[in-house]
Amino acid sequence: MQFLSLEPFVPSGPDMEKAKEFFLAIGFSLSWDGVDYCGFQFGNCKFILQKYDNKEFAENFMISIRVDDINACREKFINSNVKKLFGTRFTEIMHQPYGKEVNLIDPAGVCWHFVEG
Repeated sequence: MQFLSLEPFVPSGPDMEKAKEFFLAIGFSLSWDGVDYCGFQFGNCKFILQKYDNKEFAENFMISIRVDDINACREKFINSNVKKLFGTRFTEIMHQPYGKEVNLIDPAGVCWHFVEG
């Protein structure tokens, strides 16, 4: 047996449509769309956005994504204007023992760790 993929269910927060717009803005593509779930993909990275609003859960949920260029990744966040459009935030580039990292908080409160290294 082989594991073929890992696709976490990510909470949308109170506004599913706003969450969809956010992930499209940062470069994900919508793979499929259902009523309360939809699939997003960027390269080999996939996740399922779930219509689910639980602030405590979302603010304690974290996802790590490996990237080849952390500077380009952060620049994408700046150019997509996510702070103004969605009220989200992201960090400066930080040096961690496992590589360079930028944290992005999505509209639901989930922390996405984008890591080069």
